[in-house]
Amino acid sequence: MRDGDHYVINGRKWWTSGAGDPRCEILIFMGKTDPTAALHSQQSMILVPIATPGVRRLRQLHVFGYDHAPHGHSQIDFVDVRVPVQNLLLGEGRGFEIAQGRLGPGRIHHCMRLIGLAERALEMMCKRAQQRVAFGRRVSEQGVTLERIAEIADLDRSGSMAGPECRLFDGYCGQPRRQEGNRHDQGRRAQHGLPGHRLGHPGPRCRRLVSDDFPLAAAYAGARTLRFADGPDEVHREQIGKLELSRHRI
Repeated sequence: MRDGDHYVINGRKWWTSGAGDPRCEILIFMGKTDPTAALHSQQSMILVPIATPGVRRLRQLHVFGYDHAPHGHSQIDFVDVRVPVQNLLLGEGRGFEIAQGRLGPGRIHHCMRLIGLAERALEMMCKRAQQRVAFGRRVSEQGVTLERIAEIADLDRSGSMAGPECRLFDGYCGQPRRQEGNRHDQGRRAQHGLPGHRLGHPGPRCRRLVSDDFPLAAAYAGARTLRFADGPDEVHREQIGKLELSRHRI
């Protein structure tokens, strides 16, 4: 709420990414400034110095067991935090506009990261399958291994989809239309690629997959986390359905 030349902030925020980094000095806070305004004009964004009285970092949150140090994700309390009006970004009621402007390229970025992650997992799987010998022959010569490699290799088609989506994003001045579906598909394919490396680690060697001795456990957790980032899969699938229906109006 506004009080003269200041906004007074009260609330509790989970998943404040980057707030755990000792270099963090400024928080970007988004909240409702006018609940009676039009639906997409109720929110505003404001800069809050982390040292402002009333700002209290409660704890660092783990994501699938990882703390994402050094920056991490913090749970923060805001109790009667007073911030000058001049700290407002763009203007009152433009918070949703700012958020949407970041979400578009952010989702494209998630796609790119997951494509790279999946390709790295496939590369590790192929190398290990050629090194490991089981039952008198290399794992790479076994039919089930070849079949799984072939299934996972179609992630290259997902990679080829990212380029046109990025160009489409540029062409529509920051309003991407179909990147949500690609993001979901690449997340699924990346996850499928990671456990495939298990073929190269039979028996006790499987512990490398579920510990930090090998990078796949952290990669798997990261890929799964991105299915929640910038909106859960269910939200994106609903949007894709609406977009498809809009092409076939009767």
